[in-house]
Amino acid sequence: MAATDATPQSLRPASAPDASAPDVSADALSGDGADALAAPASGSGSETSAATAPPFAKGDIGHQASEVADETTGPDAPAPLAMVPTETVTVTYSFKTYAAGRFTADDCGLGKDDLIAMYRGMLLQRRFEERAAQMYGKQKISGFLHLYIGQEAISTGTAQALNVGHDSVITAYRDHGLGLALGMTAREGMAEMFGKSTGSSKGKGGSMHFFKAERGFYGGHGIVGGHVPVGVGLAFSHKYLGDGGVSVSFLGDGAVGQGAVHEALNLASLYELPAIVVIENNQYAMGTATHRAFGQPEFTRLGVGYDIESWIVDGMDVLAVTKAMQDAVAIARENRPLLIEMRTYRYRGHSMSDPQKYRTKEEMDARKADDPIVRLKAVLVDMGHASVEDLDAIDEQVKAEVTDAAEFAETSPEPTLESAYDDVYTQKNYPFIC
Repeated sequence: MAATDATPQSLRPASAPDASAPDVSADALSGDGADALAAPASGSGSETSAATAPPFAKGDIGHQASEVADETTGPDAPAPLAMVPTETVTVTYSFKTYAAGRFTADDCGLGKDDLIAMYRGMLLQRRFEERAAQMYGKQKISGFLHLYIGQEAISTGTAQALNVGHDSVITAYRDHGLGLALGMTAREGMAEMFGKSTGSSKGKGGSMHFFKAERGFYGGHGIVGGHVPVGVGLAFSHKYLGDGGVSVSFLGDGAVGQGAVHEALNLASLYELPAIVVIENNQYAMGTATHRAFGQPEFTRLGVGYDIESWIVDGMDVLAVTKAMQDAVAIARENRPLLIEMRTYRYRGHSMSDPQKYRTKEEMDARKADDPIVRLKAVLVDMGHASVEDLDAIDEQVKAEVTDAAEFAETSPEPTLESAYDDVYTQKNYPFIC
């Protein structure tokens, strides 16, 4: 089934609402009318009007003035302010939706082998983190540990849609699932959490700083929202180099209020970058429900202010995620940024120290009916691609792989003191390093 089409978002009023758009819309008031935008202020004395393309056009990355311009009439002169319309201006926006159960494997172009590989990948993420929680309890893992359990459909569906190794991915500190989905091995992931030299960041990053550049995975970042400008910068790089790549930046719902996120969204729109910004809305941030923390908890509406197309996706259905990300990547490759809200649910606390007193056991039990792994397992059985026994055998193989990873991490060496300054800079002979 094709996804519902959305009316293209614009800062100009829509001429007519799209009757086929999903029933998720927002009416907004604006002081800018289309007629007003085309009319210069009276008596401005400027030859430039608001209808003239600005000198630093949206998407013009490399603009430089070729000559010193007259400050009132030259290319760098500000456009006159538009007249305020006398009537109320109503603007209607529509948001594309990808609901659970709407999309089939055929819609996503996935065959039997693809689906089984995705199932195995999701199981690997789940069993890996369950073992990590055990190792944390045994004090084998230090620092913080933020588990991704329940959100595996997002990482898996995203990896399926990307050109892994060419496209760029960046996330916050709940990073294990994405690292594994993009091709990091369980051994190097577990060793990193143990602080061993065989880890993905050579034991210097720990749980929050997984990194694997050759797979296009640029972290694992601990500052809430601080990595999103880096992700948009990666998109800038792809456009500047003209390599056809896209950047996907993941953040949690708790990071939405950070100013750096909004600055990054503005630049992604202004420069028309191949950037996809994904909000993994697991509804509780560190422990506060989104409706108690945000004046506007419908995060897709954030894109309106930056003229960025915004979608809503059920993050508990790997097929919905895969289809959404396939469509998003195709659009981003045309240098059109997107904002996607993935509505999901984490089955563990924010971190290992979270007592989870902000939600009830009954709520947790009810949400486990949406488990993305159980959902995909049912799809495989219903399609006749595998029996329950076949899938249980895969689970046993994954458990053995995770057990091996823990043993590998336990016996791996710690980083040497001499390696403290390694990999600080990409240059081999950086002048400030003796």
